[in-house]
Amino acid sequence: MAQLPPGIRFITSFSRDQWYRAFIFSLTFLLYASFHLSRKPISIVKGELHKHCAASHEVELNSYKEYAAQIQSVKKPSNVSQCGWEPFDKNNYKQLLGALDYSFLCAYAVGMYLSGLIGERLPIRYYLTVGMLASGLFTAMFGLGYFCNIHNLWFYIMAQIANGLVQTTGWPSVVTCIGNWFGKGRRGLIMGVWNSHTSVGNILGSLIAAYWVSTCWGLSFMVPGVIIAVMGIVCFLFLIEHPKDISCSCTLPSHDREPNIPTEFVVSSKAFLNGASRFRVQMPNLNTKETSKPQDPEMQHLLTDNENSSMALNSSTVVTGEGRHRTAAISFLGALRIPGVIEFSLCLLFAKLVSYTFLFWLPLYITNVEHLDAKRAGDLSTLFDVGGIFGGILAGLISDRLEKRASTCGMMLLLAAPTLYMFSAVSKMGLEATIVMLLISGALVNGPYALITTAVSADLGTHKSLKGNARALSTVTAIIDGTGSVGAALGPLLAGLISPSGWNNVFYMLMMADACALLFLLRLIQKELRCNVDHTL
Repeated sequence: MAQLPPGIRFITSFSRDQWYRAFIFSLTFLLYASFHLSRKPISIVKGELHKHCAASHEVELNSYKEYAAQIQSVKKPSNVSQCGWEPFDKNNYKQLLGALDYSFLCAYAVGMYLSGLIGERLPIRYYLTVGMLASGLFTAMFGLGYFCNIHNLWFYIMAQIANGLVQTTGWPSVVTCIGNWFGKGRRGLIMGVWNSHTSVGNILGSLIAAYWVSTCWGLSFMVPGVIIAVMGIVCFLFLIEHPKDISCSCTLPSHDREPNIPTEFVVSSKAFLNGASRFRVQMPNLNTKETSKPQDPEMQHLLTDNENSSMALNSSTVVTGEGRHRTAAISFLGALRIPGVIEFSLCLLFAKLVSYTFLFWLPLYITNVEHLDAKRAGDLSTLFDVGGIFGGILAGLISDRLEKRASTCGMMLLLAAPTLYMFSAVSKMGLEATIVMLLISGALVNGPYALITTAVSADLGTHKSLKGNARALSTVTAIIDGTGSVGAALGPLLAGLISPSGWNNVFYMLMMADACALLFLLRLIQKELRCNVDHTL
């Protein structure tokens, strides 16, 4: 018999279950990358909506051609002023652009709390598909303002509000889906790699928006809108919510189990849940005394002293017509009582404040400091997201190795504050220094943000106090990310209000936010360290 080709041997070396997991990993990665791809254009287009034209009066009298060459402008509609696109061509342009950011992020923060509660009661595939199609519509709607010569501020604000609301369908849905397919083993590393979709989406969104920003900024919104809508159709056609939906085996015989598959992937055969097909991840241990302990070390660090009271979080169970157990959805207050949810939520509020301030204002900052046009500033800003990719993976890897989520976040937050101060000082020294600091700042700022929104959310959403009610994962994720989105709304707003007094003051605000994020983690860090000392003794 002839030897199989190397490519076929590679394909057959993986099981059917492994291929499905790889497919879901890649699909959800692309789906949420498209969400961030559609959010990025506004930060790139800001430099085109308002241009620096302090000497515009002299330019008009002397040499308009010289001025046009300086800002690298091209032919625009006749009603576009030399200072940008009305109404953003006024002196209060920073406040107006900040209002656009605030409209989107405020709607996103409010909608996120509702999204988790709604999402766990509906099929993920339908819920996510509708959200992506609607997001594509409202993203493209902003770009229509260019083609229809719309100069009403409220048109753009309403487009941002509507888009912010529908984009809340994305995060709880994809985190719940990825949580269904992957257990707790190496969760930090797996989700650290997976969460790089945020930075990949930002990079692609920046490059796409920057390509058209100087010639036809309306396409900077239209094209991302089409992309996320197309991905919504892909979601409807291919997304599989749970392994049980395709009879994927979740329990591996001990003698056939792959050595690199953690035991946390073993699932109780009795843990069948409702139509959304959530399942319960358990350690294969039948000893009652052992199962009364936390299932993994990082969860043990998070448990409060009066842990027994949290056992009331488990929900009632009913039997469906198919004979499967259906677990009732957890309440909002019940999710808040899970140990660690409040602390990590408040930490994320300030961590996301810093991250989203960079997301929405970094290209404009680079334009002002480095005196680059909107396209080059947008391209350069992608380096911050490149650093974010490595930061998210590094945070996940370290937290898995140390089995300390809070301590890992705290360490990166502690390093981020002085790094931001260095960035504000070094970025004025030249382009090379800016590039280096963008990479370092991106890693330290996005590392804790990525870890909390993925691995920590999944850990808490499958906490042992829930007694297998994995339907709570969507609600817990929405609470943590929703609270973080409050900070995401405040950051760009504060940046718009503070930046007229100088960019240094914006960086001082960001450093204070990092310090506050670290402050809310101190109790959990202390608990982790004390638990580690107890183990060594």
